[in-house]
Amino acid sequence: MMEKITGSQLVELFGQFAGKQVMIIGDVMIDAYLWGKVDRISPEAPVPVVSVKRRESLLGGAANVALNIRALKAVPLLCSVIGNDVRGDEFLDLLKHDGISGEGIVRCPDRVTTTKFRIIGNNAQMLRVDEEMDTDLAPGVEKQLLDIIEGMLKTGEVSVIVMQDYNKGVLTRTLIEKVLKRAEELGIPVVIDPKHKNFDAYKGVSLFKPNLKELKEGLKIDAEINSTERIRQAVSEWQAKQSIVTMMVTLSEAGLFIRDTADGEVKEYLIPAHLRKIADVSGAGDTVISVASLCKALNLSAYLTAALSNIAGGLVCEYVGVVPVNRDRLLNEARLLLCTE
Repeated sequence: MMEKITGSQLVELFGQFAGKQVMIIGDVMIDAYLWGKVDRISPEAPVPVVSVKRRESLLGGAANVALNIRALKAVPLLCSVIGNDVRGDEFLDLLKHDGISGEGIVRCPDRVTTTKFRIIGNNAQMLRVDEEMDTDLAPGVEKQLLDIIEGMLKTGEVSVIVMQDYNKGVLTRTLIEKVLKRAEELGIPVVIDPKHKNFDAYKGVSLFKPNLKELKEGLKIDAEINSTERIRQAVSEWQAKQSIVTMMVTLSEAGLFIRDTADGEVKEYLIPAHLRKIADVSGAGDTVISVASLCKALNLSAYLTAALSNIAGGLVCEYVGVVPVNRDRLLNEARLLLCTE
């Protein structure tokens, strides 16, 4: 059943996001774009020729979560590892430009800074080229990062921890286990956006948010999961096995499914997607986990967490390229779609 919320309550809720400290741990990257026009085919091969008109570099991966957190007027504490390379310099410059602290960033000479080059022709993505490495952090670098995380946690001001995994090696099993143990000791909720490599490492977390593809890969399900009942069954079994409080599965154009077991009571909602003109789904998962993390920090209901996250994820899909959610637009759409008065 849809929960009722008034416009004034929603405004108050968004106001409570402001100033919340959100620790974000995971793989960061640069999303680099070449924007251009296509009006001919190459004589060398049957491929389009993109005449470049504009270049752009943006924060991506876990850093895009930080952008979304900042857009919602909360405070991102970004913890990750980049290379000691030119792209790493560019990444730190982008952080500074966007008003995000680089205090939690470790530079490692043995790693490259992950960069995804997207070539956009006539406002459509035509090709992506990735420069990256996905090996786990060396023990010494892992310890450096853990020491930084511990120092930030000691302030006692972190409201929620986000672990954003892109399988690039920052979230090692050791790091995951130590952060989860420390968060439990401090009573800090942890929300997870997983990938298949360490899918089973996240136990006892507050919220676990795979998309449908990641759910299938993580659970090693070969058959299609094409019904709500099959999704519910898969989620229920994994939730019980891993002692996860809330599981939220994004279903692309089908919306979002959430199953919550807080206080020993099971609540389930299938939130349909809202009709939109989809331009690009890149970064939508980052936006969803960002909104969900702040909802967890405020201990909001499963329904409101899912409904707000669903709206936010849809909004950013209307833009070409990875962009953070617009707070005012999210608030306005939420008032239109969720409020009773």
